[in-house]
Amino acid sequence: MKRKKFTILHSNDMHGDFFAEISGRPGELIGGLALLSGYINKVRREEENVLYVISGDMVQGSIIDSEYKGISTIEIMNYLGPDVVALGNHEFDYGLPHLLFLEKMANFPIVNANLYIKKYNRRLMKSHHIIKMAGFDILFTGILTEKVIDSLAMDKLVGSFVSIEEAGKEVGKITDAYKNSDIDLTILLTHIGFDSDKKLAAVLKPEWGVDMIIGGHSHTILDRPEKINGILIAQAGTGTNQVGRFDIVVDDDTNSIVDYKWQAITITNQLVQPDKKLVEYIDSFKKEVDRKYNIILTKFTRKLTHPKRETETTLGNLVADVFASGADTDVILIGSGSIRVKELGPVVTLKDLMSCFPYDDSLGRYSVRGYELRRIFGHIMRPENRDGEGECYQVNSKVKAVYEDKRKKLVSLSVNGRQVEDDRFYTICLQGYHFNNCRSYLNVSQEELLKSGGAKIVTTSAFEMLKEHLRSNQNLKSAIEGRLTYL
Repeated sequence: MKRKKFTILHSNDMHGDFFAEISGRPGELIGGLALLSGYINKVRREEENVLYVISGDMVQGSIIDSEYKGISTIEIMNYLGPDVVALGNHEFDYGLPHLLFLEKMANFPIVNANLYIKKYNRRLMKSHHIIKMAGFDILFTGILTEKVIDSLAMDKLVGSFVSIEEAGKEVGKITDAYKNSDIDLTILLTHIGFDSDKKLAAVLKPEWGVDMIIGGHSHTILDRPEKINGILIAQAGTGTNQVGRFDIVVDDDTNSIVDYKWQAITITNQLVQPDKKLVEYIDSFKKEVDRKYNIILTKFTRKLTHPKRETETTLGNLVADVFASGADTDVILIGSGSIRVKELGPVVTLKDLMSCFPYDDSLGRYSVRGYELRRIFGHIMRPENRDGEGECYQVNSKVKAVYEDKRKKLVSLSVNGRQVEDDRFYTICLQGYHFNNCRSYLNVSQEELLKSGGAKIVTTSAFEMLKEHLRSNQNLKSAIEGRLTYL
């Protein structure tokens, strides 16, 4: 009988979270890539067989990442040295050609099994990666969220198998093709959300030999892994404040995990010392960005916050009101995920704003009937959309919507203090990304948005509109007003 211990460290949804922050305890710093690198280096010194993997969304979410379009992130990740990385939806934010450039830059394998160039039926990325360690063969493959198809909505060359059942079949293709290589351990790096991970585990055939799913996308924080269909499922929240750690024992005869321990390790300067070389390397990017963008745009009366994308927030209200004013619209829907920080102000620099709202998308205004507007709000406010994986929105001050969870019904929708009338026309403003994907996100088609005529692109750069408004207006404030209410 041959058994070996392995330690698997895992991150997901790092989103350019490069720097440590004050934790709230005196003298304690938490997170940041330099401390994370310090911990990974420590474990690699202490343990014999160590793997570090990332389950998608390395990029997007910081000014440094946005300024260098992910190039800085890949360079820093090359320093961190992950063993395998899977694609997330935000890896596509700078466009498909740029992603392929970033993939060529990476010194580590980036795997994905279910994204294809349709015309040639060829996978876009490396389908899998096998690591030989301590006499064992460990197979990794990657599965994406269907949101990546939203990001590529205008790219007709690329297609994907995105349903749970289809994704499961793609996993089966990989494992069937390579199980003759005597794979001892099979790990899926997914970016489909924790609930979808559990559904995926349930449809995987035992003979495919999948042992573990390490996921991302839903930013789920766990006390312990789930185990479904004999498959361990874990995720490590978001950012770099923590890293997941599996200590497992694998049996070579049965090709299975016979013992395991999992922890979410909080990364602080009380636990490890920062990797000084990585501090210097990241600072080289930071100095350039600070020099260019550290100018004051405006000042709020107080700090505004955006703690959860599923609820109305003070920062979300301000952003929505700025855009609604500029667009001269009855209703505006701003994707909550477009706001990438949890707080902003009271002093706001250009650098702060770029970190807060990094997506430079267009804004379009359309006309819809009242019954279509009700359908949209009934769709975006439903409980199933507020599970950490849905597309949620911030709305402007003219809007008051009330949804009853128990009956799963929109019970009230008013604009300018008057209940919405079914046959009356209302203007609605959307980001280009949400117009492109309006069928799945809003339960309304592009044809319905365009049929009444009068559609107009309000601005080709929402970021510039927001920046100019903040520059021209000081001492702005915002409060929670009951714009979106759930009963």
